Amino acid sequence: MSRLNRFVQPAVRCGFQARSLRTRCGFTLVELLVVLAIVGLLIGLLLPAVQAVRETARRMQCQNNLHQIGIGLQNYHAAFRAFPPGGLEVRPQWRRGKQFAWSAFVLPFIEENATYEKIRFDYPFDHAINQDAASDVIETFLCPSTNRQSPRHRGRGATDYGGIYGERIVSRNYPPRGVMIHERAIRFRDITDGTTRTLMISEDADFPDGQWINAWNLFDQAFSINRAPRFENDIRSMHPQGANGLFADGSARFLNENIDLEILAAICTRNGAETGKDLD
Repeated sequence: MSRLNRFVQPAVRCGFQARSLRTRCGFTLVELLVVLAIVGLLIGLLLPAVQAVRETARRMQCQNNLHQIGIGLQNYHAAFRAFPPGGLEVRPQWRRGKQFAWSAFVLPFIEENATYEKIRFDYPFDHAINQDAASDVIETFLCPSTNRQSPRHRGRGATDYGGIYGERIVSRNYPPRGVMIHERAIRFRDITDGTTRTLMISEDADFPDGQWINAWNLFDQAFSINRAPRFENDIRSMHPQGANGLFADGSARFLNENIDLEILAAICTRNGAETGKDLD
């Protein structure tokens, strides 16, 4: 009997040890809650970084859009020896004006010939005959950071980019001193402030009249960047701390919303004689 006990008792002890080990391998409720809290904290720390990376990518895509528009405008100037007018027959000055925008004229130069060929320029932009063309969504005109329910405004393709008509920060802007003005095609030689210091196009994100075919997508700057009321066309974006802009030399740059207002006014004019002004 004692000999049998020598074999049985170690086996029994091993069984108790195994059950004890299995019991210790599990998590208590407190331990589980601690682990979940740590995981939640890590996710909370990582999420802003992920969002920041995504926004950086969207801002770069927005700059690339403006760069493509800039190439198109430079090629337009090479073909016609001038930039397109900011708008033709703009209302209310023209009571029954056709009101076509600079962004409609540049379409063939940004590889959007199919849409351009559909436009009937002998009819107003909002005539029923132009509805099919106007409804086309041009991805180059849309900033990926803009939150929108639809890529169209009132049935027409939207744009997040507007032409610079001048500034109302330190002047009345009369006559208008921007690069994109009504009824006139500005040439390089008209930009006496220098093409590297003259803003031509900028973001005006999700403005209700921001339709690429509609000549109301240009404006004279009156407020700090991203500070204009909703009803005003102005430089605004959904990027943190500023907005992207296209200069007359074809370069796309990010404009800090804390830029000095006098400097902002200076870069929105083509002939203000502000040489020596610094964009920093």
